[in-house]
Amino acid sequence: MTKKEVVRLEDVWAHYDSVPVLEGINLSIYQDDFLGIIGPNGGGKTTLLKVILGLVKPGRGTVSVFGNTPEKGRKRIGYVSQHSLFDRNFPASVWDVVMMGRLGKRGPFRKYSKQDRDAALHALETMEILDHRDQQIGKLSGGQRQRVFVARALVTEPELLLLDEPTASIDTPLKTGFYELLERLKQRMAIVLVSHDISTISIHVDKIACLNRELYYHSSKELSAEGLEAAYRCPVEMIAHGVPHRILKEHQA
Repeated sequence: MTKKEVVRLEDVWAHYDSVPVLEGINLSIYQDDFLGIIGPNGGGKTTLLKVILGLVKPGRGTVSVFGNTPEKGRKRIGYVSQHSLFDRNFPASVWDVVMMGRLGKRGPFRKYSKQDRDAALHALETMEILDHRDQQIGKLSGGQRQRVFVARALVTEPELLLLDEPTASIDTPLKTGFYELLERLKQRMAIVLVSHDISTISIHVDKIACLNRELYYHSSKELSAEGLEAAYRCPVEMIAHGVPHRILKEHQA
């Protein structure tokens, strides 16, 4: 059976103040993909997600999201940004934050419906954070907050979930459980995960792309030292002890 293509980028270029950030990007994302995107800081990973969302206009190339423009297609996308800034003293509960994800569904000045509440309950259960529904968001740990932000994205009932460094504020022992939740979610939607955590995501994702302005795409999660060196533009050493680990050799900046 032919897999449904949900995102297509063809020869996409993007610049910030005439400085190239993305160069000639070609990428297709399909309905059951769990794609990890890795690469150095400043390599364009966040920009790529914003291009898909229609928040950054490419200077050249075409972007199709669910067969439409990114602006029309993004209503079918859930997005968790790299930095979720908020006042930790603001008296918003976990429930309040998750329900905010339904604002685009119900329209302005309309009360939340039973469908909205059911969607929020399901999202909280999915992310295993339901017991904290009445707790103030600012009182949670970094890992718990990140689950709440993913739940807020899930209440939009997305067909594509974009996650930008979702484990940056999560302690290492808790990351495995978080990735296992994502593996269950991929049965319902495509997932694109941006991360620096090469060794961990290589265990959980199905495909990996290396991005450093140019895209080095792999149709599987197998990575070669040569491919990583091309993306990171420095020597890379690969070491395996049961599961693959990848580190950068010492090199000149």
